Amino acid sequence: MVMPQALLEKSVGRRVSLLLKDGRILEGRLEGSDEYMNMVLEETTETATDGEARRLGSVILRGSNVVSISVC
Repeated sequence: MVMPQALLEKSVGRRVSLLLKDGRILEGRLEGSDEYMNMVLEETTETATDGEARRLGSVILRGSNVVSISVC
C-alpha cells in the first residue's frame, strides 16, 4: 500500500485525479502539497456528479476534502 504523502511527493509535476467527498473529480497537474495534504493544482478540470466537466485553472485544495488520489 502506498502512503498518500509519499505518492504526492513523487507526483509533483504530474497529472493527478482526485475524488472529493462530495463526489466531484478534479484532474490537474500537481504543483505542490504540504504536511496536511493541502494541494495546489494547475490546469485543473472538474467533473461534477452529473458528468458535466468544466475548466477551473489554478486550484488550492484542502486535503481533508480528498477521498482518493490517483496518478494519471
